[in-house]
Amino acid sequence: MLEPTVDPVTGFQIPSSWLKLCLDPQALQKIRSGRWVLLSSGELLRRGLTTGTTAAAACKGAVLSLKRSVDSVNIETPVGLMVSMPVIAKDGFCVAVKEGGDHQFDVTGGLEIVAHASLSERTDLVTGKGVGRIMAKGLCEELGKPAISPSARRQIMLAIAEGLRETCLAGARLELSIPRGMDLAEKTLNPGLGIVGGISILGSTGFVEPWNDHLIGDRAEELKSAEKVVVSTGRTGLRFSRILFPDHKAVLMGSQLDRLAFERDQESVLCGLPALILKWAWPEVLEGTGYGTVAELVEHEPDHRNITLALEKAKKSLPNTRIVLLRKNGSILKDVP
Repeated sequence: MLEPTVDPVTGFQIPSSWLKLCLDPQALQKIRSGRWVLLSSGELLRRGLTTGTTAAAACKGAVLSLKRSVDSVNIETPVGLMVSMPVIAKDGFCVAVKEGGDHQFDVTGGLEIVAHASLSERTDLVTGKGVGRIMAKGLCEELGKPAISPSARRQIMLAIAEGLRETCLAGARLELSIPRGMDLAEKTLNPGLGIVGGISILGSTGFVEPWNDHLIGDRAEELKSAEKVVVSTGRTGLRFSRILFPDHKAVLMGSQLDRLAFERDQESVLCGLPALILKWAWPEVLEGTGYGTVAELVEHEPDHRNITLALEKAKKSLPNTRIVLLRKNGSILKDVP
């Protein structure tokens, strides 16, 4: 009898019945690599890699190419799993292409991220064309700073350090750019979040979850099977939800909140950062506020009437569900029983 297997990226315990339906003899190996997700049907879907992982690969390849041409690099992800990425790197220049995996809506799949390394006494990371900058308050960095999340920056700096160690170099200056970043940004949520001039470099796990209708259905089935369940919209919410509600089953639903269907006798919680939850409940939440983003509204006027109205609308959609809005540090902003 097959034993349950834990997904190393999400921590989800995969039922042995799902494994029995999978015909791929390499299923366990693929799942344990973190690169594949198993569905309840036995189908395997391939995870993509984040802009953070891709940028890290470009930077490491650029450093290594100061000594030799490089066609692949090994990168450690924030969850501790290693991935190998093909690159084109020579004379301090490196191009890495973002893998979208089996994600139907990843507009950044196939995107080129470029790094240029030059010798320096100290190690430094700067950004060029196509990397967005933060121009709204309430996000993870100061105004004017590059839109690189803390976890992605740590991953990139670790990759640079590995490259320097392998080449025995003392230091290097790295410049990151995304040639199509400005054009692609219009197809993302960045303009509405107050990020201008390009796309963000993100990734709390290093992987992009695959997405299709079947996977959404599996998430919904996960919800129904739990007596106590907490749903989050993103990785930050998921991490803190597991701390705040340790006796609840934690499920990541992303932006697919319209698919939520809790049972009446379930103890259910919707927990996460405000933006997705409030905009799902009331798409016009910012109208008449004078703010360009939900992050700004929440930072400056956490008791604004529109936030209250949006939460009332959320409760009408999920009358038996507790709704918890979090700050980025995990503290509770609003708690509606």
